[in-house]
Order: sequence, then C-alpha cells, then structure tokens
Amino acid sequence: MASVYEIIQGINQAAANAYDGSHAEELQADGRARVVGLDREDGHYINDRRVMDGFNVVFHGPLLRIKYQSEARIKDVKNNGFEDDIISKLKDIVKFLKKEYKAITGDTLTLTLEGEHHILVQRMSNYRTDVQAHCDYRIGGLKEVDPIDPDQKAATEDNAVRNFLDQAAKGRPSNDTRKGK
Repeated sequence: MASVYEIIQGINQAAANAYDGSHAEELQADGRARVVGLDREDGHYINDRRVMDGFNVVFHGPLLRIKYQSEARIKDVKNNGFEDDIISKLKDIVKFLKKEYKAITGDTLTLTLEGEHHILVQRMSNYRTDVQAHCDYRIGGLKEVDPIDPDQKAATEDNAVRNFLDQAAKGRPSNDTRKGK
C-alpha cells in the first residue's frame, strides 16, 4: 500500500501530465498522446482559434478538489445542457486522472464524489463569460489523514498572531541612534 506522500505525488504528476499540448503525439517525448477531454484539445494547437480552459487539483485533508476554469460565449451559457457539459468535463478530468495515475504508479486511484458540483458563471463582456467549477472527491487509501477542523485551525491562527505580536519590543531598540522619534 502506498503512503500518503506517494499517493499525493502520483496525483500531482497525473495532473501535471495534462499540460497544454499534451494531446498532440508530436509534442510528447514518449510519443503518447494524453487526451483529457478539454475544449482546448480540439483543432490544431497553432493554427486554430484557441479555447481557454484548464483544470487544477487541490488537496484538503483526505479530499481532492478538482477545479475547472474556462471561457464560454454567452449564447452557449444560455443553452439547456450547459451545466451538464461542465459536469461531464469534470468527470472526464477524473477519468483522466485515474488513468494517468495508473500509468505512473501502477496502482489504482479511487475517487468518490463528496457533495455536489459547484459552477460559477461570470460575465466578462457582452460576448464572453468566465466559467469556474469545482467538485470534491474523497481519495481512497488515505487513512492516516484527518480532516481539518475549522475551529482548531482558527484557534491555531489566533495563537500564532498573538505570539508574533507578543514578541514586539515595547519602545525603541537599544541600538537605535535616533533621538526623539
């Protein structure tokens, strides 16, 4: 069984292998195309109009948060299946991460959906919008990691700030040569 560090390192490497251009065989050192399912993979990487989209992974204790960001036209946002398209992109990303993790480590990655998908669409102009979506997944095999308690985190931060302020000198330091200020 892999350690927590090895699991997180494998997930990070799987996400890093989805860089822009990884879908083209001619741009790969190993000659293996890595198709994630993002919109930027459609068309030629130099000649065609590029679509800005990508994803990121963030760890919150035993949870993996997958963040997806894209630009969309306003007329596309008004379509009935827009939310389903975004959710399917997130599912494609999960499928890619599992497949790439298996290729890197030889172990399987288990991700269980926690909660629901969150999608935020913001207008940038009369033509374009910014789409941000995320969902949380519980990582299988992480038994040594405890979830973060928000009350404990706040108390720790308060103590750290208080300790820092207590270290402040009361008045001027002894080697200060300025007078009166």
